[in-house]
Amino acid sequence: MKEKNKIVTFVEYTVLIIFALGALFPVLYMISNSFMGEEEVKASLQNLKFHIIPDCFTMIQYYSVLLRKPDFLLKFWNSIILTVPSVIGQIIVSTFGAYAFAKIKFKFKQQIFFMFILLMIMPYQVTLVPIYIIMKKFNMVGSYASIILPAIFSTFGVFLMTQFVKSIPDEQCEAAKVDGASHLQILFRIIIPQCKAAVVSLAILSFVDNWNMIEQPLILLENGKQPLSTFLSQINNTELGLAFACGVMFMLPSILMFLKGEEELLQGIQHFDMK
Repeated sequence: MKEKNKIVTFVEYTVLIIFALGALFPVLYMISNSFMGEEEVKASLQNLKFHIIPDCFTMIQYYSVLLRKPDFLLKFWNSIILTVPSVIGQIIVSTFGAYAFAKIKFKFKQQIFFMFILLMIMPYQVTLVPIYIIMKKFNMVGSYASIILPAIFSTFGVFLMTQFVKSIPDEQCEAAKVDGASHLQILFRIIIPQCKAAVVSLAILSFVDNWNMIEQPLILLENGKQPLSTFLSQINNTELGLAFACGVMFMLPSILMFLKGEEELLQGIQHFDMK
């Protein structure tokens, strides 16, 4: 019986390792090709030789991206300008909104929250046209605000934070009210300290979402203000070697965000699954 269990465990781990390697192969292939020269990359793709170890190790692609091609750094800072305010703003708005939905009684609360859920499940392609029309009315098309404002008021953040705030016992809020605490005092002294995992989870998910966006900046921004995500789709058609180096550098911020908040993110997902 023990030998049978060992065989089953071995087969399970083997299958999982195969799937893991399959999922990691594109990333490893991208990193490997980023250390190849342009000619070696083209030869590899033309001959369909997916080798991981470069024949001639070189940093020329990273040198070109960082020093010879100013477009990359310009698009990188555009991504920072668009992503950081969006993440900070979404955390603030979502925290206040979650407290209102979870701890304050008002008319039509359930109906409004249901509308939030409907908006959350709609794809960007559906909401993009109304956003464009609204931004056009306010003469914001072409400005960073046309991307940042819709991201700040994203319904997903409110929905996510609401699930966490609901898990905090109402008795704590009621006791604070008896002691004369206002809603802001309850929010900052009771709610937020217990929602660290939720805030970190929202920050990571929001960062990845805004960092990788493509449709919105292509429609709402002019070329000089577009982020790095749109630059990658353009460079893939011209300079394949640089595309791999840009891809590696593009995914670094998301990886660092995940590594920094991995524990809180896992706690947040586990907590969210139990709701």
